[in-house]
Amino acid sequence: MASSSSSDSSMSAEVPAPYGNGPAEVAAPPSETPKKAVSRIRTHHLQQAKTNGERFAMLTAYEQYSAEIFDQAGIEVLLVGDSASNNVFGNETSLPVTVDELLPLCRAVSRSAKRALVVADLPFGSYEVSPQQGVATGVRFLKEGLAHAVKIEGGKFYAETVKAMVQAGIPVMAHIGFTPQSEHSLGGYRVQGRGDDAARLIEDAAALADAGAFCILMEMVPAETAAAVDAAVQVPTIGIGAGNVTTGQVLVWQDMAGLRGGKMAKFVKQYADLRTVLSDAARAYGDDVRSGQFPGPEHSF
Repeated sequence: MASSSSSDSSMSAEVPAPYGNGPAEVAAPPSETPKKAVSRIRTHHLQQAKTNGERFAMLTAYEQYSAEIFDQAGIEVLLVGDSASNNVFGNETSLPVTVDELLPLCRAVSRSAKRALVVADLPFGSYEVSPQQGVATGVRFLKEGLAHAVKIEGGKFYAETVKAMVQAGIPVMAHIGFTPQSEHSLGGYRVQGRGDDAARLIEDAAALADAGAFCILMEMVPAETAAAVDAAVQVPTIGIGAGNVTTGQVLVWQDMAGLRGGKMAKFVKQYADLRTVLSDAARAYGDDVRSGQFPGPEHSF
């Protein structure tokens, strides 16, 4: 983790606007003492957000420039996801990506984000064998990847793994509901926690929180079930396709910004159309090169 210290006051009051570029202190009413800006978002700031009824945002990031941009835009948590498998490395699913492939991405994000909490996914096959394997992999992501925390997928079965990792000094975010690493055993991309299955997710979340997970991420879960889970645990929750009741929300940045083509999942909202922007720029560049307009005199020595 970064060595800079952080304040214990609430996250929303500490974070200047625009995030990452604000003054050392934020304006406060005359009756209040100005509060110092957060130098690094920590897990306890996320806990404070839930306690205070506030919310925070999380996006994936896999390299320097996206990390810098999202950090400066005020995104509180950056996830170096195993989704790099099918958003960076060209695989069809998240399953093929390895620890050795994710570590350099994690280092790039961690070096580039000055305030955001950087969380690294433990990829498929790197923690399932035993709690000891989970600890060993988690240590690599904190030491070699410079991550501040890690995320693992799975329910209460992994409570002992979470406990061992937390005892070793590794902050753990738990991921329940639809877990992409288990897509084959779950029968594909299917909503989890419907009807009577909601009780299972509540049990999973409670067991993982009791084991020391600092946050519970829920994917593709009915909003009613997500609300029940959020009410059952004291730690903050993050949703992706889990309604609007969680403390935080996360999206894959290429989906959020419209870089990836094709059909989007129901839970995705696109805030830009980067695919068209980049395509138009590349087409204009190619046309200029072929026509001899680039480089012009102003670009030559």
